[in-house]
Amino acid sequence: FVKGSLLAYVKCTFVWSAHLAELILAAGDDLTATARKPESLDDLAAKYPSQLRVEALDVTVKDDIAAVVARAQARRPVDILVNNAGGGVIGATEEMSDAEVEGQIALNLMAPIHITRAFVPAMRLRGSGRIIQISSASGQGSLPTSSLYHVAKWGLEGFSECLHQELEPFNLFVTLIEPGGARTSFSHNLQFASEIAAYRDTPAGHIRKMFETAGNELYTLDPQKIAQAIVDVATSDHPPLRVTLGGDAFGVVQAALQSRLAFLQSQEALARSVAFDS
Repeated sequence: FVKGSLLAYVKCTFVWSAHLAELILAAGDDLTATARKPESLDDLAAKYPSQLRVEALDVTVKDDIAAVVARAQARRPVDILVNNAGGGVIGATEEMSDAEVEGQIALNLMAPIHITRAFVPAMRLRGSGRIIQISSASGQGSLPTSSLYHVAKWGLEGFSECLHQELEPFNLFVTLIEPGGARTSFSHNLQFASEIAAYRDTPAGHIRKMFETAGNELYTLDPQKIAQAIVDVATSDHPPLRVTLGGDAFGVVQAALQSRLAFLQSQEALARSVAFDS
């Protein structure tokens, strides 16, 4: 980020997010970072007092976003936006409360949409910018117990793919990062919906149990390597639309795409049969 500025939105300070911030600041660049608990970034603020500005923000509170964005842009033009707030609730769809449903969508989908829209006008007028959306392999594949997380990530993928097409003419690039199981605080911050006994011996129950008991064997990705990959993508001349990180993520995405393509091809005759007869 040569004489650049990056704004990273953080709801939970994941380990790899801290690595990302450290890489940015160590390179001599400016960073505006937000957190629900700004004190979580005190160590970095003390180490880089002139480069790092920390703002208190709960990204799910839409009305608070505009003022924070305005202050960040008044400090200096923001070259790169990283939307990396996120969190998961594990449980069958029926087990989810209304608050959990709404919270998953607010945090994982609506927050990055609102924040992205707040930055686009200035980037477009300046004719440059990078928007990094932290998605997941869950934005391509799916598991029982994570329906609302998938709703949000699949929605973020569609939103970002469309936005990529809209903004590329302005030299403004949107990239989806799709990591697999990274060894971060995300897994420790997972929440679990109230259990319904009927689901215990179903696929949803088995997956729930896996998340409840999983150790590091489920989270094999190095957060520092993820952070470096994000920096490399964000600073490239022509960032790709999607970057999948992790062998586990690659396997999930590959299997999901191959399955959908095979199913689509099996229906080709039916698809073509509903046109008007020529």
